[in-house]
Amino acid sequence: MNRQTAPRIYCIPALDAPVVAVFRRGPSDWCHVGRWDLERKVYEPGAWLRARLFPRRSDVSPDGKYLCYFAHDPTATWEHGDAYVAVSRLPWLTALYAVGTCGTWTRGYYLDADKRGGAIGIDELPVRFPYGLHGYPSIQFACERHRGWEETADCAPRQPKDMWDLNRNARLQKRQPGGKAMLYVESVGVPGGAFESGQAVDGMHVRYSIGRKDDILPLDDLQWADWDRQGRLLVATRCGKLQVRMPEAEPAEILFEADLAPLQPDPAPAPEEARRW
Repeated sequence: MNRQTAPRIYCIPALDAPVVAVFRRGPSDWCHVGRWDLERKVYEPGAWLRARLFPRRSDVSPDGKYLCYFAHDPTATWEHGDAYVAVSRLPWLTALYAVGTCGTWTRGYYLDADKRGGAIGIDELPVRFPYGLHGYPSIQFACERHRGWEETADCAPRQPKDMWDLNRNARLQKRQPGGKAMLYVESVGVPGGAFESGQAVDGMHVRYSIGRKDDILPLDDLQWADWDRQGRLLVATRCGKLQVRMPEAEPAEILFEADLAPLQPDPAPAPEEARRW
């Protein structure tokens, strides 16, 4: 990877645990997965895959232990084909369960405690596995919506015939837990139409801002952000750093930082514990 090229980073916080699944892309034909432990204040590097992962169509289990990911590997020779959904132990990609899909238009799946409503895997996931697999709807920021983000009052409306929700720039908001600040995210450009440009993730460019009192401040240095359950700001910067920030300070106080930019592909076998449920 060119040293001047920052990686693309997208994160998925677990709903019930201080854990964040981290997807990192770069060089362009390599993807990396890591586990960000907010309680222990460490970043744990995991698997490398020379194929495409689709982070916005993936999920981490509420307890932070499992990853449900959507991948496309043109060189794959197994029975599930080259486009598939798999469940693994975070931060590894060793498939404990996998199913083929109809292709890269698949919207992906999330893990939920409602096993009865799961779209796939009902008879194949082990009985002791506490989650079911549910399909994401075809809507912008589906993964964020699953984590409490809501459309703003001024969000552009979706057109009735816009099947894939690609013909608008949606704007969402999420209030700071226990606080008064509001975090905003909006899609810019053409959603779904910029897979190879800049720091687009699954073809979507985004812009973040934060509202405090009567001011809305742009967060142009970020490529991903969300709140943790304590109201701290979790971010991935455009230069490739993971940070925990206290947004009330001016400038925001950085409580934790891990620089993912220097990482280079280093595929290694998954540990034994990642090979079993």
